[in-house]
Order: sequence, then structure tokens, then C-alpha cells
Amino acid sequence: MSTIRVAIADDQSLFRKGMMAIINEFEGVETTIEADNGQRLLDALATAAPLPDVALLDLSMPDLNGVETTKLIRRHYPQLKVIILSVYGEDRFVTHLMDLGVNAYLFKNVEPLEVERAIRAVVEKEFYFNEAFLTAMKNRMLVKKPRRLLTENVVAILTAREKDVLDLICKQMTATEIAERLCVSVRTVDGHRTNLLEKTGARNTAGLVLFAIKHGLLDPADLL
Repeated sequence: MSTIRVAIADDQSLFRKGMMAIINEFEGVETTIEADNGQRLLDALATAAPLPDVALLDLSMPDLNGVETTKLIRRHYPQLKVIILSVYGEDRFVTHLMDLGVNAYLFKNVEPLEVERAIRAVVEKEFYFNEAFLTAMKNRMLVKKPRRLLTENVVAILTAREKDVLDLICKQMTATEIAERLCVSVRTVDGHRTNLLEKTGARNTAGLVLFAIKHGLLDPADLL
């Protein structure tokens, strides 16, 4: 397996250096870019060859914060996976960032093992949802009632096979695993995923899971 390249942007030098030291201890993972704000990260990405696979972003950075950096990464480097590291845990804030195309959201007090798990998950499966995020989604559903499964608009948007693929995506299965389960080719699964992205307006696989939760196709409690 090839080495996973990681970029990190955080204006707190001690935290950034400490995180780099931790990441470089993970087998097959190394930090290739470090920056103290989003703009410097983007400047580094512009000349990086090859690009990193994952970017870890702090939210509160000078010049260009994590939210604006995420938007620009999604626009110019859609293949780059984004993991937010933050001290903020407001439910609405967490889910808003996932809507923007973040692949994972971690609090800064998580254990190193969870950071490693998240990095590997976003590379392999494109998203990582931990208990904190899923709890935030469940709390949001209690405030704002989601649409039911068999509403007219959802039925009109998705085919039965697309729902099957979406369900397996939500179960964190890879394209290869989904293909084996449905007895189809990986290319066919990728085609269904592309159609799902276009129909739902999701930015990535994490967005598809959000769509499923918001429209009553998935109860976040099932993933806890």
C-alpha cells in the first residue's frame, strides 16, 4: 500500500508540531505539508507534486480560516480529503461543515488512535463519522423533523438500485465490497454513486450519508 500523504494547517505551532510528530508515527503515513493558516496551505498545494491525500485543518486560523479553506479546496482540489480539527462542537456548526464537503470532523481532544482511524477511513471510504458527529446529527433531527422515507420527491429522485447503493455506502462499505454484495462491477457501483451525487447535490460520499439521514433514509442511531 502506498504512503498516505498528509497536509496540516493550524496556527498553533505547538499543536501543529505535536500532531505532525504523532502522524509520522502511524505506519505508512507521513506529513508532507505544514502551514500556519489556510492561505499558506493553498500556496503550498499549488506547487505540491504529488498532492497530499488528506488535509487536516484547524477552523480558527488568521488570513484564511478552515471554512473558507475548505471551500477553496473543494473547488480546486476535489480529490483531496479534508478532516477538520476543532474545539467547537455545536451541532448545527458540525453538520454545516459536512454539508460543505468535509470528509471528517474531529475534536482536538481525541486520542491519536482516532486520528489515525479517520485518516485511513477518508482515504479508503471517503468519510469518517465518529460518535460525536452522529450524536450531533441525531440532535439536529430532534430539532428539525426529517422527511419521511417515502416522500414523493425522494422516490422521484432515486431509483431502487441507487437506494441500495446509498444504503451500503452508509454502512461504510467500499465500492469493491458493494459490487460484491450486489453482484455487479465496481464500475457500475461508481456509476450509481455518480448519479447519486448529481441527483442529491452532495459534494462527496459524506454528503450522501448526510442526505440519507436528513431525508429519513437512515437513522444516525444505527451507526452509533
